[in-house]
Amino acid sequence: MIGPAHRATALWTGLLKTITMINQLISLSLKNRYIVLLIAAALFAWGIYAIRENPIDAIPDLSENQVIVFAEWQGRSPQIMEDQVTYPLVSNLQGIPKVKAIRATSMFGMSFVYIVFDDKADVYWARSRVLERLNYAQRLIPQGVTPTLGPDGTGVGHILWYTLDAKGMDLGEQRALQDWYVKLGLQTVPGVSEVASFGGFEKQYQVTIDPHKLNYYNIPLSQVLKAVKSNNNDVGGRKFEMNGTGYIVRGLGYIKTLSDVESIPVGVINTIPVKIKDIATVQMGGDERLGIFDQNGNGETVGGIVVMRYGENADKVIHAVKDKMANIQKGLPPGVSFNIAYDRSELIESSIDSVKHTLIEEMITVSIIVILFLLSFKSALSIIIQIPITIATSFILLNAFGISSNIMSLTGIALAIGVIVDNGIVMVENSHRNLSLAQQKEKS
Repeated sequence: MIGPAHRATALWTGLLKTITMINQLISLSLKNRYIVLLIAAALFAWGIYAIRENPIDAIPDLSENQVIVFAEWQGRSPQIMEDQVTYPLVSNLQGIPKVKAIRATSMFGMSFVYIVFDDKADVYWARSRVLERLNYAQRLIPQGVTPTLGPDGTGVGHILWYTLDAKGMDLGEQRALQDWYVKLGLQTVPGVSEVASFGGFEKQYQVTIDPHKLNYYNIPLSQVLKAVKSNNNDVGGRKFEMNGTGYIVRGLGYIKTLSDVESIPVGVINTIPVKIKDIATVQMGGDERLGIFDQNGNGETVGGIVVMRYGENADKVIHAVKDKMANIQKGLPPGVSFNIAYDRSELIESSIDSVKHTLIEEMITVSIIVILFLLSFKSALSIIIQIPITIATSFILLNAFGISSNIMSLTGIALAIGVIVDNGIVMVENSHRNLSLAQQKEKS
């Protein structure tokens, strides 16, 4: 067994070796000061590049590495969804590599499955593995139910909320403008995973059938449904040539107006066609809503939520989305404009400005203290130089380990500036003291 004396001897020997190594490093640096300055300048330049490339966000992403599978089956109870959709999906998704846990939730008409992967698993590799299993699981669930993957964004990916300021335009028109123009344009921005629409009415043709008229004409409801579905489609024909000219024949049958729906035939009575307008009323309405979106108590509004992809630079993506909004604005109807409801870039830029402000304050404070107490401008300059170099080097390490900047890390850097300054002041003061003692010995 090693006794306390041997442990103390080993500890003391290690300490001496460390001190010797530090002295040799200092001596080597003093002898090659230009090389040291060149290395410092290279680190600073590399750090500036790392700062520009490092993803910046306001909130640290602590969410799990997960893939969400969503399935919808209208009108089914939670128990039916659990038995016929959720359970087959969860059973089939078991056994995927690098999976930590699988959670599921069933509700009225909807099923959610959360596949949680290891933190080191690549999210897009995980999504492809889940998609492979879903192709097989499709045959295990009821026909007509199609499970889909959720967006490739995290729980803190909601970086921008906006609404449409469209006075005088009804909510149905606003929602159509959002879904078929604004949303499709913003989804082309690099780094955007999804643009989720909210508010307003999703426009639809509504056919209200009169059961008495249906019974009078002796037409089953299934025949009406089949007629409406089959008469809302384009039909391809063929190509034929006549007099050396080729013609393509096709049938145009998509519904464009309410009268198109009313004119759909559903049966024949005594050689007279029975149309939709004979057994039902047709109107333009909105889909069923589970809630409304109100802004500041001023009434309902329509807008969207921009969701960012994994690992993207939130500040960069937000500015790109705003630039795209400026281009989309040119194509909006007169009187329609964007209103930003939530913008995370304001918090991000405030955090960056706070760090810059702290850095400048520390530099000024250190300069004043060193000049007043040591009466040396060169000493103050040496301390000031090491602050930006140290901060820039820290971003090199952040990029190397794949860590993004956020309020927490920027606050840590702001606090660390004080430690850097304290260390520099102590070392410079100690150097001045040793130099002063050496000069006194020479004089004596």
